[in-house]
Amino acid sequence: MFKKIATGLLAITATSAVALSLPAAASASTSDYDDYSDYWGPVYSKHYLAKAQGIVGVDWDHDGESNEVRVKGKLYDLDKRTYNKGGKCAFVKFEASDFDHDWSPVYFKKYCGFPGFKAFSFKEHDVQSLRVRVCQIGQHSNYPQKCGHWQYLYTAESE
Repeated sequence: MFKKIATGLLAITATSAVALSLPAAASASTSDYDDYSDYWGPVYSKHYLAKAQGIVGVDWDHDGESNEVRVKGKLYDLDKRTYNKGGKCAFVKFEASDFDHDWSPVYFKKYCGFPGFKAFSFKEHDVQSLRVRVCQIGQHSNYPQKCGHWQYLYTAESE
C-alpha cells in the first residue's frame, strides 16, 4: 500500500511541475507582439471534420492610429472519407473590418490531406476586428460548405 501512495504522490508532483511550466512556455511564444497577442481556436467546421487554431498578434504604431495584425495557424483536414465516398478538404477564411467597420475577406486557405495539417500565416494593416470561420470544400471546388460559426479573434476595443 505504501508503494501505491508513493507512486501516486510522484505522479501528482510530476503533473504539477508540467502544469506550472505551461504558462511560461505559452507566454514565451506570444511575446513577439508588443501590444496584444492571444491563442485562438480550435475553430471547427460543421460536424467537426475540419479545424484551425493558432495565434494572433497586434502591433500599433507610436501614435495609436494604425496597426498590423499577424496571424499564424494550422489548418487540419479531419475528414477520413475518400473523395469518392464524399470526403472533403478543410478550408479556413478570415475577414477583417477596418476602422470604418466595413468587413472584407483578407485571407483563405484550403488543405486536402487527412490526417495532416497545413501551416499558414498572413498579416493585415489597419484592422478594427478580425474573425475566422472553418468550412469544408470539395477537392476541386471553389465553394466552401458545411461551415462552422464565425469566431472573433481580435477587436481593437477589447485591448
